[in-house]
Amino acid sequence: MKYNELQVTANKAKKRVGRGIAAGQGKTAGRGTKGQGSRTGKKLHAMFQGGQRALVQAVPKNRGFKSLRTPAQVVYLDRLNDLKGSVDNFALYEAGLVATPFHTVKVIARGELTSKITLKVQAASKSVQEAITKQGGTFIKTPTPLQKSAKTAEAEDK
Repeated sequence: MKYNELQVTANKAKKRVGRGIAAGQGKTAGRGTKGQGSRTGKKLHAMFQGGQRALVQAVPKNRGFKSLRTPAQVVYLDRLNDLKGSVDNFALYEAGLVATPFHTVKVIARGELTSKITLKVQAASKSVQEAITKQGGTFIKTPTPLQKSAKTAEAEDK
């Protein structure tokens, strides 16, 4: 067993302030002398500025709600006519239809689909799924691909 692996709890007693001069924290009990901080009663919060209006109250607030979720990248159905065979996030990225292959992609209906494709993305509207099956293709819902770290990508290249 190593010293840092010992399962020991601290056995240091809580400091008992204001119990006489001999105890070490007597008289002012570590509060210093005089002033607002030395008095008993309500403790001052971090933003308190001595009775002046607090900075938090002076700064204007933004109303509403800001979502942290990144919205899906939208691809329109008529843009898929140029692609053939299996279409996934990487194929859409190479065609310049999405900014990055590592975010959610949703295909939305606009125009007509003329080619038979196998669409492998995260989401597609019902009308898009119907248009793909009408042309003899298929839609397969896939999870968003994860970006590999530089180390693992370099190891795979070797």
